[in-house]
Amino acid sequence: MRRLALRWRKRNGQKYYALLISSLEPAEVLKLLGRPAEEVRDEPVMLAYAQLYDARGGGVEIDIKESKQGLGVTKRRKKSYAGQQMVMLLGALAHSVVVWAKRWLSEDAPKLRRYGVQRIVRDVLTVSGFVELGKSGAIKRVVLDGASALGRACAKALRLLLEAEHARVTLGET
Repeated sequence: MRRLALRWRKRNGQKYYALLISSLEPAEVLKLLGRPAEEVRDEPVMLAYAQLYDARGGGVEIDIKESKQGLGVTKRRKKSYAGQQMVMLLGALAHSVVVWAKRWLSEDAPKLRRYGVQRIVRDVLTVSGFVELGKSGAIKRVVLDGASALGRACAKALRLLLEAEHARVTLGET
């Protein structure tokens, strides 16, 4: 693990500090930036770590923010530690279920691949429909709103997903 403490002054004179932690070796960082491995000296390596960090585009932070907003878990605080742990675990479970559903559905509905967590929750998981269960409690039939474009896109994907369960997926009025 590499730790890099950065300190710099902005044009307005204010001092800024940052701590950068990376699992990459210096040679790997230089290779990712297309620089020669001979530059493995302190200053070029430090600049390379900072440049690689800046080039990443903040994708992780954006994904986390988008996921929290999509699931509505931005400000849910409990007074007890156990209650807060339960909220956190339920949020993680909800996130996993949404990501799995997106992966399952997007195999046969490519339009959904570019949807984020918020859009999956808001648009896809709110498609009208109902599930009919058999006497044993197994899924017998799924009916999705035929007037909904997302309902039609999901119907095909659900047909293939539930094929092994011998469940029918149809479009109809809900």
